[in-house]
Amino acid sequence: MIIYGADYNPEQWSKDVWLEDMTLMKECKVNMVNLNIFGWALLEPSEGVYDFSMLDEMMDLLYENKISVDLATATAAQPAWLSMKYEDVLPKDKHMNTVWHGSRQTYCPNSSHYRLRAKLLVEAIVKRYHKHPALKMWHVNNEYSDHTSICYCDTCAEKFRVWLKGKYSLEEVNERWGTAFWSQRYYSFSHIIPPRHTAADPNPGLVLDYKRFMSESTYELFLMEYDIIKAYTPDMTVTSNFMGNDNKPLDYYKWAKKMDLVSWDSYPDPLDSRAYMKNALTHDLMRSYKKQAFVLMEQAPDQVNWRSKNPNKEPNEMILYSMQALAHGGKGVMFFQWRQSLKGAEKFHSGMVPHNGTETKTYREVKALGHILSSMKEDDFKASVAIYFDYDNWWALEYEPGPSADMKYMDIVRDYYAYFYDNNIPVDFVFNGETLEDYDYVLVPNAYMLHDEGVFKDYVKKGGQLIMGAFSGIVDESDTVFSKGYMSSLSDVFGIKVLGYHVLKETKSNLLGHYSWKDEVKVLTADLLFDDDVLITKNSTGHGNAYYIGGRFDDYSKVLDEIIKIKGYDSDEGVSVRVGKKYVYLLNFTGLHKSLDFEGINYKLQPYGYKIIHL
Repeated sequence: MIIYGADYNPEQWSKDVWLEDMTLMKECKVNMVNLNIFGWALLEPSEGVYDFSMLDEMMDLLYENKISVDLATATAAQPAWLSMKYEDVLPKDKHMNTVWHGSRQTYCPNSSHYRLRAKLLVEAIVKRYHKHPALKMWHVNNEYSDHTSICYCDTCAEKFRVWLKGKYSLEEVNERWGTAFWSQRYYSFSHIIPPRHTAADPNPGLVLDYKRFMSESTYELFLMEYDIIKAYTPDMTVTSNFMGNDNKPLDYYKWAKKMDLVSWDSYPDPLDSRAYMKNALTHDLMRSYKKQAFVLMEQAPDQVNWRSKNPNKEPNEMILYSMQALAHGGKGVMFFQWRQSLKGAEKFHSGMVPHNGTETKTYREVKALGHILSSMKEDDFKASVAIYFDYDNWWALEYEPGPSADMKYMDIVRDYYAYFYDNNIPVDFVFNGETLEDYDYVLVPNAYMLHDEGVFKDYVKKGGQLIMGAFSGIVDESDTVFSKGYMSSLSDVFGIKVLGYHVLKETKSNLLGHYSWKDEVKVLTADLLFDDDVLITKNSTGHGNAYYIGGRFDDYSKVLDEIIKIKGYDSDEGVSVRVGKKYVYLLNFTGLHKSLDFEGINYKLQPYGYKIIHL
């Protein structure tokens, strides 16, 4: 069964509205709601005093109406009394200014008082509801690091020193960070502070390790809640909703190893002409973390409220994007939120039940979608291409100052991914330490930080086709430039020597397209596939081949046409073909009528329309 529903916030409504909601949810075939995401202030009105009366009533009401609950732990927004009573709770920015209470997610992840009160709250919730028949899933916190991704307070500084001591000696810190530069050498761990505001650029090794530390600090919060939940409900699914592929602060791959189910929140930009492709990439990324089906935990039924300009969705566009989730391995389609708020910062964010009720386009579409999904099941997909993804590399590459602020990791990944999306070739993502041998092709868009050399070498030796993009093999895991030269540890695999790089003053073009960067490459044993200012090389080694793309193109279609020998499905721009084991999905993300030939049959697609073919 496909999960279908939304965040439900009954605390915003009177009890007569609750009863109406039950009727409408059943009418829309809603089978699950996310409950209690922002309930802390009502559950604990003062320290250690709990009031579960409203939540008790709602859990019972949902069960009576055969609607399952994904019960949240309510720790995403602490009550005002907690923020005001304990000064370590509120985070500080890099200028050491306090980030004040008054919105959400305004807590320091290392605050002992936040951690204690969150622990006690979660224990109280889990003890009370772990046997409730409505409970089907647990929802830890909400959108970790979306608003407060980093804190620089004294508590974090002390915890950071402890974290460093657990990994390195003081001499190793000085060596890894290169503190001989700018007289930064440390003679005591007590002298090390977070990368707060400084007169010039902070040490890049310090910045990188602090990003790792903050990701792990936030992960500790998740583990604390996860362990409490599992102590009472060891067999129940636990999730926490991830953000989109531009959410940089957390290493989601490490999180997903522990998480029972990956879920994420999707809000494609309606003003971006390629939003559907970027959204598809994130679906594939989320599926790939565990190589399992994911849940689309949030999307907007119509408008959002937080961009500078918030157009409505076109007719059927919401249903189309919901089908895209299933077409990339989703097992659930949910929304923020069920009923559109009348007050607060998100009152103009759409809901499944809009301000103007059930006579609206939005409600008609969410009702129609519920009936469609009620007859569908989750699907499975097989990919022969993998894109290598690495959070450490992302963090390190985008430290500035660097060669070019235009070398953005996700932009590079997206530009390569677009080739496979446009050719309707399925893609998985793989991560540091994972096996690669299940894939015919492995593409590494950028490996500025290179620390998987052995895996890459073994893959090519056994017959794999490895493709690596420009400005790779520059630094090791401590962000130290390789002393033997760029790409030195993989020089024999690629049959080249990278002598340098060139940031072009202006974009140039050749037969392969427009490019803004080129590596200076010396060919050793490789064959030249292309040589017109930018070099594309191929080196046969073992049973496989290693390709190096020595430039940063804005479109890699002609480049990859020279390398990729997999046949996808032909379709017009904006039309996607996804072939699973149960269904074929034909998706039209344009406002035009489209026709598509698939397996000898011509299909007509309405603007923002789709077809599902049963296999």
